[in-house]
Amino acid sequence: MLVSLMIEGALGLNWPRWQNLVRAAEDFGFDGIYRSDHFMGRAGVREDALEAYTSLTWAADHTERIELGTLVSPVSFRDPRILAWQATAINDLAHGRLRIGIGTGWQVQEHDAFGFELGSMSERFDRMEDGLQTVLALTRSDEPVSNNSERYKLTDAQLLPRWPEKQSPDIIIGGNGPQRTMPLAAKYADEWNALKGGMQVFQDRSAQLTELLIAEGRDPKSVRRSQMCGIIFGKDQAALNADPEVDRFEEFLEKGEVVGTPNQVVEILQAKAEAGVEAVVLQWLEFDDIAGLELLASTVLPKVRQV
Repeated sequence: MLVSLMIEGALGLNWPRWQNLVRAAEDFGFDGIYRSDHFMGRAGVREDALEAYTSLTWAADHTERIELGTLVSPVSFRDPRILAWQATAINDLAHGRLRIGIGTGWQVQEHDAFGFELGSMSERFDRMEDGLQTVLALTRSDEPVSNNSERYKLTDAQLLPRWPEKQSPDIIIGGNGPQRTMPLAAKYADEWNALKGGMQVFQDRSAQLTELLIAEGRDPKSVRRSQMCGIIFGKDQAALNADPEVDRFEEFLEKGEVVGTPNQVVEILQAKAEAGVEAVVLQWLEFDDIAGLELLASTVLPKVRQV
């Protein structure tokens, strides 16, 4: 099982914190570090929100091993032509380690604040599919690209330079929606990232994905199946009992979150692996708790590497 970190970039993330977290992910043995992509976080709260692709550029230049990416970038404010350009450049700098999540956009407050149209759910998914097609065309074609898109017109367009061994970043599609999300994942994704939910939800959607991939003529094993999970981690039971959310632990566990001491976390991750989760992306909200990350890495990663 792969174990990566998810950093909510609009919840107070700044350069010193990001740099420390990236170094920790690289040095402690995590498989990757991912970023949310938002202008702002909690409603009514003014806090740091470090821009995603600038931060990933720094990470690409200061790491050698870990995967880097977004979960996810909304095409509602990320023009896919610019996104493909940025991603191609960062992937080249990272020597093929970039993975980009692409989504519809959902946070109303940031769209209102910065003047971007969010649209209806149907409009969002239509725009997302158009964006996926545009990004894939620009990052995976060896020749200049032209299209007939009304949203994202291309005429003999090509993006260079590219990392020669792995020219295009992998595409991640996140979510559990059976009507639009899962068919899009089957058609376009290199990785499906499930949202929080119990293992039965994950297994049901994973089975649906397998059927959809076969219908698309794709190998079901060609798409990585991952899950994003919140994590509350304590070195021992006393530390967990001191957490302000202690009364909600059972609720969190039922939703597929990871809560526990090192041994408990290992058991939870092993159960996820047995259910078909190939990679977990753990939402680490304690940006300044680097010691906690080191403890998590040293006590958990060696025991879940082979599952």
